[in-house]
Amino acid sequence: MKQHVIVSISTVEGSRHYQLGKWVRRSLKVLGYLTLLGLVAIGGVIFHLMDEIDLSKLRHDQLRNESQALNEELADLKSLKQELEQDLVEREQDILEREDRLLSVSERLGDLEVVLGVASTEGDIDSEIEARLDTAAITSTVRTHMLTLIPSGSPVGDERISSKYGYRIHPETKQKRLHRGIDYAVNIGTPIYAPADGVVEVVRPSNTGSGNFIRLQHAYGFSSSYSHLQKFAVKSGNFIQKGQLIGYSGNSGLSTGPHLHYEIRFVGRALDPIDFVAWDVENFDTIFEKERGIRWDSLVKMVELRVSSQLQLSSQMGVSSPENSG
Repeated sequence: MKQHVIVSISTVEGSRHYQLGKWVRRSLKVLGYLTLLGLVAIGGVIFHLMDEIDLSKLRHDQLRNESQALNEELADLKSLKQELEQDLVEREQDILEREDRLLSVSERLGDLEVVLGVASTEGDIDSEIEARLDTAAITSTVRTHMLTLIPSGSPVGDERISSKYGYRIHPETKQKRLHRGIDYAVNIGTPIYAPADGVVEVVRPSNTGSGNFIRLQHAYGFSSSYSHLQKFAVKSGNFIQKGQLIGYSGNSGLSTGPHLHYEIRFVGRALDPIDFVAWDVENFDTIFEKERGIRWDSLVKMVELRVSSQLQLSSQMGVSSPENSG
């Protein structure tokens, strides 16, 4: 028996009947199946998207927790950094105070030795220097060698010196301390030049204490240092020549204004840099009188031997043997 699908439509004018054929019925079935499959697919997509949203929320929460943990760790590290910097400043101040006390004790001991007659007086020292060191016999080659390898002249030219070497009230701490160098009143960005040949021992960026800092190691136990710089022009380990650019002055660290703090040391002991700033060929002998804590006689003899050896070597290399001539 054949099955028929009849569709009846009733209106005021009467009823009309439509009979659906086999292909129409199949088409409607296929369309129904496709619609059902579409609804199922849409439901699956919606379910998948809901899972992705939940997973994204979970990841967001995890990232937020990790970010919070990192921020807490960063805050702890900043706090630790501040504590270490403060501890370093306190240790530096303690070292400076100990050096001040040691220098004061040494000065008192020297005065007592003079009073007790166990040490030489100033006149005796002058005569000893004259007896040991004949400055007139020092050749120009030896003088040039010494002025090249030992700090001489100003690292910033004819700039004004705003604070000298010696005891003073520190402008920041308001405590009486030994000022182990001289301060040049220079603007930020003033070029700084090496006062002698040497090697860059320390290049230290810092926002505390001496600020951005450079120390050069020169020959015969001398060194020079430069504090409160703006930026560096050399790196640690670089070999430098007298007059070479090493950095630019600034206002970094514990500083009340733009300036350059310049120090010269001999085997770690601070010397008055002003004596070396004024040291040149024209007043070569003055350094021996002002800096009596250095065995200049021994140093000059060593330089003379070294210069003599270099001159002999140059002479030997300049003379051709009969076999090599012609």
